[in-house]
Amino acid sequence: MRIGLVTEGGYPYVSGDAGLWCERLVRGLGQHEFDLYALSRSRRQEDEGWVPLPRQVSRVRTAPLWTAEGDGVRLGRRARRRFAECYGELASVLAAASGTGLGERDIRDSRGLRACRDSRSHQPSQDPQDLRGPRDSLASRGPWECQGGEADRFASALYGLAELARDADGLARALRSETAVRALEHACRAPGASRAAREARVPDLLTVVAHLEHSLRPLSLDWYEDDGLGAADLCHTAGGGTAALPGLLAHHFCDVPLLVTEYGVPLRSHYLTSAADGTAPAARALLAAFHGRLAAEVYRQAAVLTHGNAHTRRWQERCGADRARLRTVHPGMDATAFAEAAALAEAGEGGGPSRAPAPDTLVWVGRVEPTKDLVSLLHAFAEVRWAEPGARLRIVATAPPTGPEATAYLGHCKALAAQLFPDEADGPHTVGENPVAFEEVGGPEAPTLADTYASGAVVVLSSVVEGFPAGLVEAMFSGCATVSTDVGAVVEAIGGTGLVVPPRNPRALAEACVTLLRDPERRARLGAAARARALELFTVEQNIAAFHGIYLEIVSRCPVRRVVLDGSGDPLPFASPAESRLPGRWTGGPATGAVPSPQAPAGAACPARAAPTWAAAPPSRTSPATPAPEAAR
Repeated sequence: MRIGLVTEGGYPYVSGDAGLWCERLVRGLGQHEFDLYALSRSRRQEDEGWVPLPRQVSRVRTAPLWTAEGDGVRLGRRARRRFAECYGELASVLAAASGTGLGERDIRDSRGLRACRDSRSHQPSQDPQDLRGPRDSLASRGPWECQGGEADRFASALYGLAELARDADGLARALRSETAVRALEHACRAPGASRAAREARVPDLLTVVAHLEHSLRPLSLDWYEDDGLGAADLCHTAGGGTAALPGLLAHHFCDVPLLVTEYGVPLRSHYLTSAADGTAPAARALLAAFHGRLAAEVYRQAAVLTHGNAHTRRWQERCGADRARLRTVHPGMDATAFAEAAALAEAGEGGGPSRAPAPDTLVWVGRVEPTKDLVSLLHAFAEVRWAEPGARLRIVATAPPTGPEATAYLGHCKALAAQLFPDEADGPHTVGENPVAFEEVGGPEAPTLADTYASGAVVVLSSVVEGFPAGLVEAMFSGCATVSTDVGAVVEAIGGTGLVVPPRNPRALAEACVTLLRDPERRARLGAAARARALELFTVEQNIAAFHGIYLEIVSRCPVRRVVLDGSGDPLPFASPAESRLPGRWTGGPATGAVPSPQAPAGAACPARAAPTWAAAPPSRTSPATPAPEAAR
């Protein structure tokens, strides 16, 4: 099977996001052939180069998102008329939809605005507002899925611009032209425009046009022909939003089935970014309408949508995703590094390989930033010390703080720890010793993550905003008992294998920690159950097997229909396997982890063409994949 894998700012770049997940997926599915289509985010990212690629990667095509290609393309009179019509239709839909998206309370809840403000003020809040996602009362009905006519208008305008871009060899100049600004202004002043759109001023219009030009740059790529994504049996996009746009166009032009994987929510990320950079309300409403419409169209056209947790699934459903096409595929993590720590925990030896057992120590691991709410953790530990005077707390940062805000927050936490736990001349600790230690992974006290998790009795997570808790899963692999706040996908990850308390509640956090510190047998039971759950759901092997099953499921329902030519240009017989045309679903194999998709029968070969004739005439801007060195395969 030939897979077109589309990434944005990720694999195969050395500094790419989610690069490790894509790397493991491509290497784990060696029976398939991968073509990589990478959108880069900066010149620095391109200059840093690629990671070593395995043999199953046949070619890599890249395109920059940080600069516009085709600046010299000038549209003729008819093309300008087509552009004005399509862009005007797109702008009309956005102006009308800018008042139908998520409300202000939903946006605030989705990003944890109040929680972050409480953390920045360094005061523990008792506000019980849940920050896990949109309100449940709205989750059953998305603002963009209820207006079929508007969705069709948006799709028609988007594909009209894509067809014009293919005919004219690019739309970079047109998308940031005065025509685009005037079309948007006319749409915002039209009778059907929303109140937010009518309040847009010239600076707001310029901001929106510039953002749309950046987001629509994939329209001008030459990836959507038979020598590009059109040659793939399946297009798999590692993300939604702009990253999914090439897959959406490949589906439109070449009828290539689309698989979208989201471990985060692009629409939520847009809300976070636009609120943080001070975008004006009118511009923010128009841009939210665009990203919401784009997400709805991607979800409508995708054959299968995968998510890593229920938090992301709720956002997908909120944006109009069909539940029948949703699959849960948890992120795959390598459990090998934590096997030794788990063995020590199972044997009852609470310390790591290089440190003595520490049965009274709490361990916190993660990035030091306000959303982690270390202030509440320190106040909770003050109450733990009243109940257990010998208790200690290790705050271990996985990386140095980045930015002035994180640096200031770390300084405040250290000052708060010195204030809450002054040196005592009389007591269990000597003068000059503080029960709270601030460390970094890689230091003498915390050489590795596995040593860090194994060094204490309980691992604590105190966040007020959290997506998928990767650090918590690492603690589960280590066989550690955990105490966590009920945010994001925490409950979904740990199940019943740890204690969960409300966020921003130091007293509840302290009581849970004391409970486990005083009950070593319960800690052992919870740690063993946590490791068993993590090995069942969150390993790399489970992730790869799940996607392999989804690939087979999609291809069985979307067979290859194009004609494959041999070297002389004649049709190649039996190039498309006969089994790919069978109706229904492939059956006969066991289920793959958490994904309810069938498998191919045991011993059956994966569908693949007889001869790799696609690379006979490599297109322009195509880079040959560099095979990985033998040690890296």
